[in-house]
Amino acid sequence: MSVVIPVRNERTALGPCLDAALAQTYPADLIDIIVVDARSHDGTREIAESYARRDARVRVLSNAAGSIPAGLNLGIRAARGTVIARVDVRARLAPDYLETAVKLLATRGADNVGGPVRSVTRTAVGQALALAWSSRLGLGGASARYGDGEEHWTDTVYLGVTPRRVFESVGLYDESIVQDEDTEFNYRLRARGGRILMSPRLRTSYLNDPSLSRIALKNFQFGACKVAVWRKHPSMLRVRHFVPPVFVTALALGPLLVWAHPLTAALWFLGVGGYAAACLAVAARAYVQRRERGALLLPIVFPLIHVTWGAGFLVGLFGLLRPSSAPPRVAADGERLAGAHAPAGGQDGAR
Repeated sequence: MSVVIPVRNERTALGPCLDAALAQTYPADLIDIIVVDARSHDGTREIAESYARRDARVRVLSNAAGSIPAGLNLGIRAARGTVIARVDVRARLAPDYLETAVKLLATRGADNVGGPVRSVTRTAVGQALALAWSSRLGLGGASARYGDGEEHWTDTVYLGVTPRRVFESVGLYDESIVQDEDTEFNYRLRARGGRILMSPRLRTSYLNDPSLSRIALKNFQFGACKVAVWRKHPSMLRVRHFVPPVFVTALALGPLLVWAHPLTAALWFLGVGGYAAACLAVAARAYVQRRERGALLLPIVFPLIHVTWGAGFLVGLFGLLRPSSAPPRVAADGERLAGAHAPAGGQDGAR
């Protein structure tokens, strides 16, 4: 089992992440941990190297390209295991995470397995983001990845534990898609007959980033990269993906619509008012149910994630981001996954 952890400037997060990965119930002599550092300058690399000196299971690689998919591909190429687990540096694996993942791959006939996102935070902003991401108003169908739910086949999954044979057949992550690379990879996996399982038995916790500015930037990149994914795989997009860019366009055209005609003005105010009312209603319900102060920030967080994602989508739509013609590979391409299954239906978990 190889654990690949791409990282950049996460000095406080890396140690607890590695501690959790090293404390697994999976046989210790079968665990290979690869930290792929993207030119960190805050002491992250020094922490990774200190772990590598103390424990031979930990290795440190350099990611000159700097992006997450490039780091993942470096780690996968260097991996010694026949099963590869992608782990985000802010994630904390439950002690039985790797062991459970291997059992699910073996017993459920899955080609990729992952669990729900369980956010943990002590800040009001982090609470608001966790609540927004678990709400259908916040992320639509993708919100299912942020709740426990039931075990089910799905389109994409958080993190992901994948046999090496899948990468050998499907290819590595597309390095031209700097965000949403996992959704694009999982689409190729399913197109070749592979199956993806979301199981609440795979338990992790995720430390939310409390910075609204960083969340806005990442969300903008997600929106732009969704267009890059769409250009490669047109059938991936759903109606819900167009809602944020339409919303942003309507907001931008607001003054013109208000000036043009009383009817368009009324419709614009009705739409904006209805959206605001929905945000307030979800926030009030969340506060009554959870009694978390972060719920009071939802009327700010919802517009933030919708506007930044929609704006990013529009930027991508105007051709500022283009995908590469083919993803990197680790072996010759095959016609289908070895032992592939018929495509399974399931909830659309694409971001």
